[in-house]
Amino acid sequence: MARPRKIDRDQLLDAAEEIVRHKGAAALTIDALARACGITKGGVQYSFRSKDEILDAMFERWSADYDRRFDALLGASDDPALRIAAHLTATHQGDQALYAKAASLMAALLQTPEDLESTRTWYRNRLAGVDVSTLTGRRQRLAFLASEGTFLLRFMHFMQIDDDEWDQIFADIKKLSKGEI
Repeated sequence: MARPRKIDRDQLLDAAEEIVRHKGAAALTIDALARACGITKGGVQYSFRSKDEILDAMFERWSADYDRRFDALLGASDDPALRIAAHLTATHQGDQALYAKAASLMAALLQTPEDLESTRTWYRNRLAGVDVSTLTGRRQRLAFLASEGTFLLRFMHFMQIDDDEWDQIFADIKKLSKGEI
């Protein structure tokens, strides 16, 4: 009797990201994931009971990677200006594959609005403490929003932005956040 194949959760998540990236979130089903991995639906359900659990795990994996970079940049500071600066750098320095995954997940979340609350909370936390009653705070908020808009435009393929232009845009966003332009 053959030994059962071990189900690797990360391999399932990699395959799920590929499905979402190439075919869209609607194409991600337990059955499609099983076919992509060459296992049974029961094999997928051993690790994930539902599509929502798969999407949650995909987002958690991306978020953990981003948080490691963000936390390394921010350190122990609670300063809202440094939090915005850390976000700008972490977003700017992310690699293509990572952000393609994040964009795919965002597209998937749009199809399940009830799951958006954690994303809303994440954004509120990033901007927490920014004093928008001051010019500096308004610049920081605008820089944060500009970085998120640039990210979405590039990785949702709404606008072609090559690496050089990406670097130039983030240099300008960072100057904006510091009041240099």
